[in-house]
Amino acid sequence: MEENGAPKFFFSADEFVELSPQDIGLGDAAARVSLRQLGNAGTHSLQVLHETYPPGSDTGPDMLAHDAEEAGVVITGVIEISVADQVRVLNPGDGYIFDSRLPHRFRNIGDQPCVIVSACTPPSF
Repeated sequence: MEENGAPKFFFSADEFVELSPQDIGLGDAAARVSLRQLGNAGTHSLQVLHETYPPGSDTGPDMLAHDAEEAGVVITGVIEISVADQVRVLNPGDGYIFDSRLPHRFRNIGDQPCVIVSACTPPSF
């Protein structure tokens, strides 16, 4: 909501909130990963992220798990995603959807930045 209490429906790119990977538990390994959140996830049941993974970056050596479902579409670059015992390399236009309680990890194995637009419900961080 804006300061006057009116709902805010539209956000320019510079209004996204940068979430610190260290603050949300991803540790130092993810220090170069950018997670930009659309709006205030605390006031919605859906969290939308604009994610950027520089070449060689990942979400850390430990698999993640949290109470939610998540989905996303790769916009540019390539990303290797591990979910439970499955591993897949996704290219631009490819997508994913899974129960986030399953152990998972994201890793840019390419030589270009990978950009993903993702959604998570309920918001996890």
